[in-house]
Amino acid sequence: MNDQDAGWDLEADVVVLGSGAAALVAALAAHHHGAGEVVILEKSGMVGGTSAMSGGMMWIPLNHHALEAGVEDSIDDVVAYLDALAPGLLDADTLSAYLESGPEMVRFLADHTPARLRSFTGFPDYQPNIVGAKPHGGRSLDNDVFPFDELGTAATRVNPPKTGVPKLLSRYEDKYGGVSDDELAERVRRDCRGQGQALVGSLFKGALDRGIPVHYETRARSLCTEGGRIVGVVAEQDQGTMRVRARKGVVIATGGFEWNEQLVKTFLRGPVTGPISVPEGEGDGLLMALEVGASLGNMSNAWWMTSSKESKAGHRDARPNFLASASERAFPGSILVNRRGRRFVNEAMNYNALGFALHTFDPAAYEWPNLPYWLIFDSRYSSRYRMFTSVAGEAPPPWATRADTLEELAALIGIDGDGLADTVQRFNKFAANGHDDDFGRGDTTWDHWVGDSSLPAPMSCLGEIDQPPYYAIEMEAGVNGTCGGPRANADAQVIDWNDRPIEGLYVCSNTMAAVTAGAYGGGGGTLGPGMTFGFIAGRHAASRPPR
Repeated sequence: MNDQDAGWDLEADVVVLGSGAAALVAALAAHHHGAGEVVILEKSGMVGGTSAMSGGMMWIPLNHHALEAGVEDSIDDVVAYLDALAPGLLDADTLSAYLESGPEMVRFLADHTPARLRSFTGFPDYQPNIVGAKPHGGRSLDNDVFPFDELGTAATRVNPPKTGVPKLLSRYEDKYGGVSDDELAERVRRDCRGQGQALVGSLFKGALDRGIPVHYETRARSLCTEGGRIVGVVAEQDQGTMRVRARKGVVIATGGFEWNEQLVKTFLRGPVTGPISVPEGEGDGLLMALEVGASLGNMSNAWWMTSSKESKAGHRDARPNFLASASERAFPGSILVNRRGRRFVNEAMNYNALGFALHTFDPAAYEWPNLPYWLIFDSRYSSRYRMFTSVAGEAPPPWATRADTLEELAALIGIDGDGLADTVQRFNKFAANGHDDDFGRGDTTWDHWVGDSSLPAPMSCLGEIDQPPYYAIEMEAGVNGTCGGPRANADAQVIDWNDRPIEGLYVCSNTMAAVTAGAYGGGGGTLGPGMTFGFIAGRHAASRPPR
């Protein structure tokens, strides 16, 4: 919309839409690089979005923490790895910007924000057998725990994790331990939180320290233009419309469109039934950018995820609550089966790659043969390992189906009983022999990592299913978020269909057409590029002359 003569309710140099990790980095970078006034418009009443519910890791090759830890890496290896995961789909300019500015962003966080990161050596890249991969880690960064008592009353504004109970440990500590009881008690006293809570909490503290205001319950709806340049935003609040002028630029960081049924059906390559993101991801930023002529990229892809619907809970706006699954399907003694009762994938495969198996289409039967699908396990599994909201030794979650035999279990969930019995018998032989001849489960360093790594590979992922009662949990075709949207140049400026920048408009987070084209390099494969382009956007917007 053209608002040359419009009055403004609020003015700032840079206006950031959204408050996830990428948005917060954009706001911090803009302020640090000379934007005197920065404001954040947040659709919900909480900051952090899906970032706050995540593991909080970020995939940033060649960062200084990894180099200091002695990790040997090169741009050639990183490019070879990503190109193998997304052949012919990578844009050289934006990829170069990511690889060059990612380490700069990490240094900026270390020097100018309360965020404290560490190299997670040992954490493998997700496709460790691909050329250029780091099978023993070094590209993923972890957060030290952050004391939420430093946020004061603002701590209640951080979006809680999915389970509602923040972790007291970083991802590194969760894997390797080493935290004393006294230290844990001190962390409880100071409300220390790890992982995504630590990431968002520390970035939010940095914004508060700089006096960057967050306007809650403020949903950006349209962009204001003047002479082809973006000059502001029109947003909705309970009390009416709010018009915000942006002297230097607007940064769209509103997340993806996975909760917008119409957009999902229009663009994504296959069904999505269980998004694990916050329900605010309805494509607001995508629609605003489209209205001003933005070109699009990567629209058929998402950050795929295996998930399950928690029966007892509802998310904001009465949306269902879907829980992510990784270790549940990788630990010894569980398998995934389709309605024929058959396995169809290496269950320990990283979640993004496994999504491709869910979207296999059978043209003869004209159906998605692996949707729906179920997680199958037995009582021995539940005595040893956690299962979503249940810890080891507890009864499985209340939405699990229970039966004394595999045939009864199959009948209860409506799948082929003979197929399930045959599949379990075959899998048990593989477990007894120490190798999965069908899908190679347990063969890679990633499989070993995500499974029970206290056991030798491949037994870290292989275990017999033969102790009744048996259980089944229906699984979903989930996503962390979508990763298609407005295309950007190396300065994070949104570009039109002629590759010309739309002046005053920037994009990052899952709103942006992913720089890795949907390839998920390793832990933090979403947050790393998203935060990097938030950093680039904030820095570049701050450098522009005011309108």
